[in-house]
Amino acid sequence: MLVTLFRLLSALPLPALHLLGSALGWVVYLASPSYRRRLRENLTRAGFGEHLHAAVAESGKAIIELPFLWCAAPERVAAHATEENFALVEAALASGRGIVFLTPHLGCFEITAQQVALRTPLTVMYRPPKRAALKPLIEGARARHNLHLAPANLSGVRMLAKCLRRGEPVGVLPDQVPQEGEGVWAPFFGREAYTMTLPAKLAQLGKASILLTYAERRPRGQGYIVRFVPFEGDLSGSPAEQAGAINRAMEQLIARCPAQYFWSYNRYKRPDGVAAPETRDAA
Repeated sequence: MLVTLFRLLSALPLPALHLLGSALGWVVYLASPSYRRRLRENLTRAGFGEHLHAAVAESGKAIIELPFLWCAAPERVAAHATEENFALVEAALASGRGIVFLTPHLGCFEITAQQVALRTPLTVMYRPPKRAALKPLIEGARARHNLHLAPANLSGVRMLAKCLRRGEPVGVLPDQVPQEGEGVWAPFFGREAYTMTLPAKLAQLGKASILLTYAERRPRGQGYIVRFVPFEGDLSGSPAEQAGAINRAMEQLIARCPAQYFWSYNRYKRPDGVAAPETRDAA
């Protein structure tokens, strides 16, 4: 049933989907007090409270565009994307050292991997959905030509490491809350957030390049601009300092189009078994 619905929605033009998404964003915002509270708190804490109305609409677009991204023909999806600074990717590939793409939950992050995979093999870390019905749909959509999935566990980390040693690029969502033992507390928009240590570890394998990437939605469903940005942080310190450097880079990226960040995500939650940081109350 869900797969059928997604396929039907994927036939709609992207402007129509984004119009529906804007309405959906407001329906969810008004219907769920907990969702509304978290979105507003996270947005205000980061200093972007003036973008509330746009953020509500963009959050709905992020959901309703998934049928298009997952079920439409790859050629049709790619036709809606343009690229900025892809020369950074070409130079990193030419070095032969591998690339670690860091893609936060900003804009249409699903399309970034698809665009990179049009030019080169790419393996991305993937956490299976909690709803079993979504698993075949998501895995089938994401595992396209040149795009491979690595599970978010030790086996998947080994897969990513092997790719980097072969000089191939990998992708990670650095603002996803890791499990116990897989992260450290580091500041993120003024509050301690449990943050992955994996990106820095991967980058140190063969001195791989780190590139930041996100896909900004253009207005009125006109498509996406996939942007590539160099990472300029310092990863020479402790795991906590490394995580802090990556979080600062994510903050700078998000500031480029703050309305399109996934503010309703519970970024500050404390995973089971993880002690609360001393600098804030337990989540």
